[in-house]
Amino acid sequence: MLGFVVRRVLSVIPVLLVVAVLVFLMLRLVPGDPAAVIAGDTATDEQVQALRARMGLEKPLPAQFLIWIGNVLRGDLGESYFFKKPVAELIGQRLEPTLALGLCALLLAVVVAVPVGVLAAFRQGSWIDRLVMGVSVIGFSMPLFVLAYLLVYVFSVELEWLPVQGYSRIREGLWPWLERLILPSLALSVGYIALIARITRTSVLEVLNEDYIRTARAKGLTEREMLIGHALRNAAVPILTIIGIGIAVLIGGAVVTESVFAIPGLGRLTVEAVLSRDFPVIQALILLFSTGYVLVNLLVDIGYAFLDPRIRF
Repeated sequence: MLGFVVRRVLSVIPVLLVVAVLVFLMLRLVPGDPAAVIAGDTATDEQVQALRARMGLEKPLPAQFLIWIGNVLRGDLGESYFFKKPVAELIGQRLEPTLALGLCALLLAVVVAVPVGVLAAFRQGSWIDRLVMGVSVIGFSMPLFVLAYLLVYVFSVELEWLPVQGYSRIREGLWPWLERLILPSLALSVGYIALIARITRTSVLEVLNEDYIRTARAKGLTEREMLIGHALRNAAVPILTIIGIGIAVLIGGAVVTESVFAIPGLGRLTVEAVLSRDFPVIQALILLFSTGYVLVNLLVDIGYAFLDPRIRF
């Protein structure tokens, strides 16, 4: 088991290196002079040259990469041109809301989608199955920003049950923190729930047709024992796979969700950085999101070994 984990961890290193190279080249591949793009149309030649010198763009490309990656490894992500602050400090200030939103949406999606998908597979062809699949199609097809505004209109404007916008940090109280995450988490998780539920249904259906399921029934196991102990366990690998892949859905959806609900997280910071052409912030955020996605998939790979020992070999 240890050897399997070590091999998986080592395989991530070249992937992270490729990610770092692509993120580094992103700024350098901008058409024209990156310094002129960042400085804006009203900048003088002297200002552009000063910015080029500050960004180190006059050095050879390999030297620029080595300096940049060295700074990144030390935690120095540069300084924001728009906010006039270190990028690492900006990310640190915005990290908690995004983590809270993502974890709540992930937990909600898994807790709802997996049981619903198993139930739909067990009741294949029934009205429950058709209802689950129909709602899944609608949930996956509906644009996130439309769903978010609908939730705001119903639960905040009409019913006045929940706040419209904003974020309260957890140290300010559990309920204020939670009530401002309910609607954003629900909006962000709906498409994710639909995706996981459909894959769960398909995977469990395949397992239910296997010989060992008929043997389990013949032994007198209850339907609950058969579903949880045999069907769901053997269908867990594709379910875990889609949960890991779906993290990209959460990352992309966080940008829209945080903008709609005015949550001061990394998604909203991304929008602000793009609108202000703040390339150091954009570069750092893409690197952070990409690294996080790679590490999540590493955890998924390691999780395979616990669910199916054959994968270790």
